[in-house]
Amino acid sequence: MSRRFPLIVSVFALVLWLTLSYGLRYGLMEDVQWVGQCSDHALQWQCVVRSDLGWLIHFGVFGWGALVTAVIAFCVPGKVGRVLAGIGLLLGMLALVLYSASLAVFAVVIAGLRLVRARRR
Repeated sequence: MSRRFPLIVSVFALVLWLTLSYGLRYGLMEDVQWVGQCSDHALQWQCVVRSDLGWLIHFGVFGWGALVTAVIAFCVPGKVGRVLAGIGLLLGMLALVLYSASLAVFAVVIAGLRLVRARRR
């Protein structure tokens, strides 16, 4: 196995996550068909997911979650810190796509710094 294999898998996962996030944003949150359909049939599962996601966006759950996870990851050494930084980066990218850019910018930078930090030997 190549030394670059984990990097390639991480970049591929990040691109896939970004694609899914934009699909969620433009397919469910901003699509005009759901506005009319959810006003008529509010109990459809798509409308419930859209409503709950709207509340999570409104309260900044993704941005705060990304920021807290990234800060904790920055302080935790070893593999656990790297995993937490990866989770913080994924949450931060989701928050950037879903309207919480003010907090997510800091989370993505902190998580990215933690991921590229040299390992101590």
